Amino acid sequence: MEYTIKQVTIEDYDQIFALWNSTEQSRRALNPVDDTREGIRKYLDRNPNTCFAAVKDGQIIGVILAGHDGRRGIIHHLCIHPDCRRMGIAGHLVSLAEEALQKEGIQKVFGLVFIDNDPANHFWEQQGYSLRTNLNYRNKSLNDQIPAGE
Repeated sequence: MEYTIKQVTIEDYDQIFALWNSTEQSRRALNPVDDTREGIRKYLDRNPNTCFAAVKDGQIIGVILAGHDGRRGIIHHLCIHPDCRRMGIAGHLVSLAEEALQKEGIQKVFGLVFIDNDPANHFWEQQGYSLRTNLNYRNKSLNDQIPAGE
């Protein structure tokens, strides 16, 4: 499959939001504040060089949002349209994000995957991401609109 790569801008938001909603796993990872247009605008303002989209025939078919805090990188959203999976697009986007993070001096990156998302967990293992079993992920919502999670 032929596609092009572009850096994500806020002008891509509507297509990206539709892509996220094309799959149940991505849809359940969204929250009503951080994943709004304004939330994504803030994210892209902080991380203008580390987020990429795969585009085919003018439509975004894959996206990765990756950023950092100056110390550690994090992949917040990776989503490929269901009709375009298993074609190497996700691995390509991950490689681009990792290279971009390295250019910004980041030496370690992590991502969060739902424990019951077997295909995604398998994908990340294939990409060389190890499963950390020696820590607990703690979460606290500072906004009543954002669920604390399970």
